[in-house]
Amino acid sequence: MEVAYERLEQLIINCDLKPGSFLSIQDLQSMTGSSRTPIYHAVGRLATDTLVVIHPRHGVRIAPIDLARERMLLQLRKDLERFVLRLAVERATTTHRTQIMHVARTMRSHRDAMTMAEFNAFDSRIDKLILQAAAEPFLEHTLRPLHTIFRRIGWIHHLHIGAEQSVLRSIDAHLAILDAVATRHIDQAVAASDELIEFVEAMFDQIERDIDPTVLDCTIEPIMG
Repeated sequence: MEVAYERLEQLIINCDLKPGSFLSIQDLQSMTGSSRTPIYHAVGRLATDTLVVIHPRHGVRIAPIDLARERMLLQLRKDLERFVLRLAVERATTTHRTQIMHVARTMRSHRDAMTMAEFNAFDSRIDKLILQAAAEPFLEHTLRPLHTIFRRIGWIHHLHIGAEQSVLRSIDAHLAILDAVATRHIDQAVAASDELIEFVEAMFDQIERDIDPTVLDCTIEPIMG
């Protein structure tokens, strides 16, 4: 079940499942290689996460990107990230800090050549480590959909606007968070998280100004055919 969910989640993030597109359950089976039952369960979770919309007897629509809504959700994420980082710093065990430092070293060694796909894999690993250190399971169910929403925003920004610099800035912001958690500096962790959120917020203005709206919702009729 989890494999099907993760595969669909990744296809949403990198826009292989285009925002606004309609697909059948059979389409999703073909794209993931999963059988019908795991796909049904995954689609149900994704609908709860507001990442897809189920249309009974008609299939599934991938949630289009609503910039106004997602900008508002970014403020929710900012508050939640502050809370989870405080818990992570306070509760992280030696094992957690060792894993966090290992991820930071690996990211630094690959920093200059890292692709967006590779960064997203690191980002997912970091989120899991921070949540494990925070030791509050409820937070994962709340934050995971938000992380997916903003990974998709980051992917679109990188692909259409930011290129290499967007990846490097994201890497550096995450390294600052990891270093602060590993060394038990709550204020530094929160400040680094706030800086990351500010960077993501700046993406919205660029996306709104510079990107064709059909990228955000493929059902919008293009201005020129």
